[in-house]
Amino acid sequence: MQLIVMPAALDVALTALAAWVLATTPVTVHAATVAEIANLKTPDREQVLVEGAKQEGKVVIYSAMIEDQALRPITQAFRQKYPFIEPEFWRADTRDLINKALAEARARAVVGDIIEGGGVSQALIKAGVLQSFSTPALAPFAKERFDSKGMWAATRVSYFGLAYNTKSVKAEEAPKTYQDLLDPKWKGKLCWASTTETGGALMFITFIRQAFGEEKGESYLRNLSKQNVDNLTGSPREVVNNVMQGECSIAIDIFLHHPIISAQKGAPVAAQALEPVLSNASVVTLAKGATHPHAAMLLIDYLLSKEAQQVLEKADYLPAHPDVAPHKSLENIVPRTAHLEELFLSEEYMFDNRAKSLDLQKKYFQGQ
Repeated sequence: MQLIVMPAALDVALTALAAWVLATTPVTVHAATVAEIANLKTPDREQVLVEGAKQEGKVVIYSAMIEDQALRPITQAFRQKYPFIEPEFWRADTRDLINKALAEARARAVVGDIIEGGGVSQALIKAGVLQSFSTPALAPFAKERFDSKGMWAATRVSYFGLAYNTKSVKAEEAPKTYQDLLDPKWKGKLCWASTTETGGALMFITFIRQAFGEEKGESYLRNLSKQNVDNLTGSPREVVNNVMQGECSIAIDIFLHHPIISAQKGAPVAAQALEPVLSNASVVTLAKGATHPHAAMLLIDYLLSKEAQQVLEKADYLPAHPDVAPHKSLENIVPRTAHLEELFLSEEYMFDNRAKSLDLQKKYFQGQ
């Protein structure tokens, strides 16, 4: 047998070639399940997610954020951070988000990896189409801002209170407490959104029950019904528009930032927080059959990060992250910056109490 001795230079060249091949060959990611990927807690978690996301190439988010105001800017910022991931989005209201996610799950053809919005989690949890997840991004968040079982985490928070027309109601005369709403002088001058799940009659009734207790709460609602609250169709935002147009003097349980933003543009409207301030969160959830789970977890991490929360703050949303302050114009409606008591209504609480609150709404306010 003839022994072939390689010249030293050739040996070095082959060694270098082998090293180059190893360095440029894509890493084969372990074929983990969505559940395993969503709940990674190993030291190399981010590296594993990045390598997997490179192979997936994109991520799809369904969200209730306003497209040009927040959804497009935040997905573009995510793309800059991870240029190998193409983020795609679809914007819709809560009901449409839920219906689309359920339809895809039934067809076993999941397109939306992430569903984000207010009121989305409970119907999807009950249907068994969501995947629990774990992320270190939640470490600074208050416990009420995420689900202990990992089914949702708050991306943005909303605060609710009154909007009043500044032409018909003087600032010093505007109601400052919930009891003030029962003053006979406001009879026939109050309104709310009567058909929405978030903001308006149903949420307010649920809040009163939690804040006052069942017996005192129902007594309060009975007295409020004597004020002939005007039931308006449409969103809480549209109810604020009615106040601006003078069709209603005071709107109950609207998003407090809406009248502030409108007032900055010259509209005759102002916001009034009542204590305790009712708060609720829009949340991010992960589809159980997510097609791009690695990229989805990177996007969830990003949405909960200070960087992304600052993007939301610039878009006039109220960040859920405790280290991201609200815009200065909104500080007076945020309990932690205005030093007001807050009562947070979780999606679970609202869902579990929906039937009873609907009964009370029909009993005291139906047909008004």
